[in-house]
Amino acid sequence: MLITEIFRPAEQFQRSIALYADTVKAGFPSPAQDYIEKTLSLDDLCIRTPAATFFVRASGSSMEKAGIHDGDVLVVDRSLPPGHRKIVIASVDGEFVCKRLDLSDPSKPVLRAESDDYPDITLRDEDELEIFGVVTTVVHAL
Repeated sequence: MLITEIFRPAEQFQRSIALYADTVKAGFPSPAQDYIEKTLSLDDLCIRTPAATFFVRASGSSMEKAGIHDGDVLVVDRSLPPGHRKIVIASVDGEFVCKRLDLSDPSKPVLRAESDDYPDITLRDEDELEIFGVVTTVVHAL
């Protein structure tokens, strides 16, 4: 999955939206509540470290089994360590990709696709790898 656009969070925009106390059932409907318990800012929900956060738009289908689809916006935190099995934004020889980091063998990291249609990226000694951050949230329009 390639990265097509990179964005920074807006510094001035923080809007709180109504958060209803009741949960939404995925089965049978329940009566709606007539009150709002509190508000929720999407910034507070999706951004843990504002100074280290950026957004990218994904392109392609190599991460679909991880719930990342073509056109989704990914929230990426540069302050988090890129651990084993984390989904990361990386540059491999200058090309930005979104893959799952496999550190089973720490001497040979692998960037794994989450689709059977795409190969994993097994890094060679001469490959240049830079991890830009860990994906923390996926914004997926229905």
